[in-house]
Amino acid sequence: MTTTVPTASQLADVCDLALRVREELRRVLSGLDDAIDATLATVLAEGHLLLEDVPGVGKTTLARALGRALDASVGRIQFTPDLLPSDVTGVSVFRGDEHRFEFRPGPVFANIVVADEINRASPKTQAALLESMQERSVTVDGETRPLPTPFLVVATQNPIDMEGTYPLPEAQRDRFMTRIAVGYPSHADEVAMLDAHDGHDPLAEVRPVATAADLERAIATVRGVYASAAIKQYLVDLARATRESADLRLGASPRSSLQLLSAAKARAAMAGRDHVLPDDVKALAVPVLAHRLIPAAQARAAGRTAETVVTELLSRIAVPTARTPEPTRG
Repeated sequence: MTTTVPTASQLADVCDLALRVREELRRVLSGLDDAIDATLATVLAEGHLLLEDVPGVGKTTLARALGRALDASVGRIQFTPDLLPSDVTGVSVFRGDEHRFEFRPGPVFANIVVADEINRASPKTQAALLESMQERSVTVDGETRPLPTPFLVVATQNPIDMEGTYPLPEAQRDRFMTRIAVGYPSHADEVAMLDAHDGHDPLAEVRPVATAADLERAIATVRGVYASAAIKQYLVDLARATRESADLRLGASPRSSLQLLSAAKARAAMAGRDHVLPDDVKALAVPVLAHRLIPAAQARAAGRTAETVVTELLSRIAVPTARTPEPTRG
């Protein structure tokens, strides 16, 4: 079967878009290049992003900066224990003067939805996002309404052992393409942050550098990036290894294989390549897979995390070395 891959011009457009957005994000976040690149790969793969770490390390800043760098509609939801599902999806209001119900859309009706501290809301409210994240539609009062395209959720959450948090259900974690731990900055980066934030807010300087239409074209280009049969076999071998590992109680789902392939295609396109390399898969395996996995009791007792298990599996699974067949250009 032949594969129609992007042209050099289309790949150049993706590289240019990623470069412009990356530079805007760097205005407010120093030393987070790996997190920024994983974020961009998720966006270009049309996936949803989960930013997880302790308070104050820049999760919400990264989400807000991304929304500003992309000239698209942005809906922001501050998740709290008393937040209702209708506060997310919208509500039908009766208009007495016209004797009819009128639907008032919630903040989820946007190209980019920033869900801040998503695990502070009750599981019922968290579940309000499930349909929108998977089906890209919302059903209210028996009527299904499509969401705008492109559509992506950028959620932040604090570690679940912190006060006032609820763990995300496995089904919802599985709908996030990637989970990124922002982490603390280095000494030099923290000094640079103090200089950048001294007396003004760098977030206010972030300007839109790409439109929703630009993003939609880039996403379409990424879909056409070529992945050989050997690369797909490598992905399946990795997913199956997580399911068979004695260190894991829950392995990677088939959805995770699909999403890892999409993210790897995005990384390849960002590098100007029309085909996926094993390095693309290895670079994104931990962000895409780890949050879906549940370590077994003995692994937790030994202090082994899902990230550690994925990294070890990557070192054991044979990497494809055969020459990638030349794809057919359209």
